[in-house]
Amino acid sequence: MNKKEGGGNMKMKKILYSVLSMGLIAPVSIFAYNPPANTTLPAGSVTGIIGNIMTWMLGLVGFLGVIGFAISGILYLTAAGDEDRITTAKRAMTWSIVGVIVALLGVVIIKAANSMLGGQNSDF
Repeated sequence: MNKKEGGGNMKMKKILYSVLSMGLIAPVSIFAYNPPANTTLPAGSVTGIIGNIMTWMLGLVGFLGVIGFAISGILYLTAAGDEDRITTAKRAMTWSIVGVIVALLGVVIIKAANSMLGGQNSDF
């Protein structure tokens, strides 16, 4: 193994350790924030704001997935027997379905985590 391969491996380890450490530190820093009562800051918590942003982004991903599915259907219909265009349309359709599934799973996971961590029942 030469120096370049070892250097790339070390860089990947550093990146991985950085991401993992941020994943461990982020929840602590979010729950540690407690604004003073006499400010004009909104009453929402940081976790609520992050949850709303995540829900909004997952809705956007789902919307774009549905649009991508419609566009890939049009591509498939207008392929006129060209195998390359049919393959491209099928690949686009597959990935748009994956996008919609990821968005739906994300929303379900966020709602389930909120209900379980919020001390409520598990019905969502």
